[in-house]
Amino acid sequence: MSGNSRFIHSAQDGPHADLAALLGRHLAHPFRKPVADYNRAALTAALAARAAWNAQAPLILDAGCGVGWSTLRIAADFPGHFVIGVDQSLDRLDRGKPLPVPANAVLVRADLVDFWRLLAGEGIRLARHYNLYPNPWPKIGHLARRWHGHAVFPVWRELGGIVECRSNWRIYIEEMAQALSLLGGRPVTAEAYATDAPMTPFEKKYLASGHQLWRCQADLG
Repeated sequence: MSGNSRFIHSAQDGPHADLAALLGRHLAHPFRKPVADYNRAALTAALAARAAWNAQAPLILDAGCGVGWSTLRIAADFPGHFVIGVDQSLDRLDRGKPLPVPANAVLVRADLVDFWRLLAGEGIRLARHYNLYPNPWPKIGHLARRWHGHAVFPVWRELGGIVECRSNWRIYIEEMAQALSLLGGRPVTAEAYATDAPMTPFEKKYLASGHQLWRCQADLG
């Protein structure tokens, strides 16, 4: 894949000054937006696929899985786990299909804002939780659109597990690390990251374009 991805430009030169206060408000006031029926159906389908394979298998969520590369890779890396890849775009999920989806994985279309809350509502805990190359929303006024600034973010603590987030924008990962530190009560750091085996098309393209990659990891229990 040729490297032609633009670098992210933002007026921010560091983590947003309002992040801690915004997360505090979200923690104090649970998100109550009604859940759409199609997202309930997506969870039902995903859990049925898991039950057909092994209802007791530890669960991994690949949040924002795009075309599903990462979901298949995670399923191969953790053969004893069941992996749910979720993306809101049916076009992305259908692109280049059919993929050879293994028995310990499923790809579903859903809005993550609802899907995360539905999982938590079922009392489901995750073994691992991947958030790979989310939309960075780089404008200063976009903080609440980034996952760590969104009102749904506190539900990540209910889902638990080992969380990993990657981005080609250092500030996004620094903010995510700060938010996960506040959420889990333990320090989380941002780190530079490199790989010879990219997990997503975005990761492959960013590497080919000479971007520095960043990630943070946290254990939310």
